[in-house]
Amino acid sequence: MWKDWLRPFVRALPQWSPVAIPSPQQVVAASLRSDDGKSRDVTAAHTVASLKPLTIATGFDAGQRAVLEYRDNATGTLLGVLRLVRTDSVVTGGTPVAFYRIAAGEHHCLGWPRRSWNAWLQNRAMRRSPHPSLMDFDAVQQLMIAYLCPRPVVLVSVAAPGHSNIFPMDLIGPLEQGGLFSLALRSTNVSVPVMRTVRQVALSGMPATMKAIVYKLAEHHRQPLHDWAALPFPARPSQTFGIPAVAAALRVRELTIVDSREIGSHVFFLCRVVSEQDLAEGPQLHHTAGFHQAFRRRQGMPLADA
Repeated sequence: MWKDWLRPFVRALPQWSPVAIPSPQQVVAASLRSDDGKSRDVTAAHTVASLKPLTIATGFDAGQRAVLEYRDNATGTLLGVLRLVRTDSVVTGGTPVAFYRIAAGEHHCLGWPRRSWNAWLQNRAMRRSPHPSLMDFDAVQQLMIAYLCPRPVVLVSVAAPGHSNIFPMDLIGPLEQGGLFSLALRSTNVSVPVMRTVRQVALSGMPATMKAIVYKLAEHHRQPLHDWAALPFPARPSQTFGIPAVAAALRVRELTIVDSREIGSHVFFLCRVVSEQDLAEGPQLHHTAGFHQAFRRRQGMPLADA
């Protein structure tokens, strides 16, 4: 019994929790408050554009300084806050997109002093890891706050003469009010040059039950796929482009890429949805912050683990 009581104080919570929920998620709402005090619902209108520097993209220009708030939809509880500074804005196909650097952030999923202690434990684990992080400690903590809105996981399919690939992503999302859909892909991904040339991809929304297979395909961020037939699941051609997508996917979206730009460590793709097929019902694999799942467990309303 005493070990159960002591464990949270000697072992860090996981940074990320894989969960199984319907898509689009209805668990957490995000609002963007501009420097003039106006607030807008951006639950389906903001996304992570780069990890280094940690950058948020949104379809609303909220001025030079803005605040992004995350609240639990069931209770209205404020879960976390990100304080933003605008770095750039563009217009793509008549749609404005604003980019914000995260200047600071805090969450309320853990009480004091456990909140600070858990961050220290997580930072210590990062220092001891044999795989150095792309991001500094503060940025990782801020990224976890951005994941209070659970992020859906998809498999991205790319097909071109001489190049085929399929790999998982969760730095994706709509900029709903402008009809754009975004992908933020690390610039070292082997398929980035091909995507910038062919400007077509297919996204397969993945059932939570296929988590292990999805994670195994992360190796294709570094190496292309040599044979579609070698995949551990059946594929089917997408509706318009004929790109192989996952036959067991819950949903398949086809995107045409209208703009791409380098933002630090990532290439940020702005896309239009060409087709969208709902193929099955069921919970989709999502990622959220570990401290968010811990909060929900304490409240007696945990998300289903994937």
